[in-house]
Amino acid sequence: MTPAGTAGTAGTAGTAGDAVGDDTGQHPAKALDDTVHQRIRLGILTVAHQARRAEFGFLRTTLDLTAGNLGQHLTVLEKAALITVEKGYEGRRPRTWITLTPAGEHALREEVAQLKRLIHRIETAGGSDAD
Repeated sequence: MTPAGTAGTAGTAGTAGDAVGDDTGQHPAKALDDTVHQRIRLGILTVAHQARRAEFGFLRTTLDLTAGNLGQHLTVLEKAALITVEKGYEGRRPRTWITLTPAGEHALREEVAQLKRLIHRIETAGGSDAD
C-alpha cells in the first residue's frame, strides 16, 4: 500500500500543468529515444553535430572506443537514418566520415530538450531545498 501511495504522490507533482512545459501529459523519460539516448550513440551524435563532419578515427579516439564497437554503433545510427557514412581517401589513406542527417539533427535536439525537461523536474521537485 505504501508504494502505491508514494507513486500517486510523485505522479501528482509531475503533472502536465506544472512548469515543465510538457503539454502532452507524458513524463519526459518516456519521450527519450533509445537509439539516440544510448551513451555512445549520444556521444557520436554530439561530436558529429559539433564537428559537422567527423572522421572515424577522431570519433574512436574522442569517445575512447574500439573500431569494432564504434562501427556497430555507426551501423545502428545509419540504419535509423540519423547519420550518413561516407568512405573515401585522404591522399592514399582510406577514411570514413560521419555527418548528421537532418533527421539526426532533429533527434539530437529532441533528446536534449527531453533531458532538459527531466533536469527541470529534478531541480523544481526539491521545493524548500532549492530555495
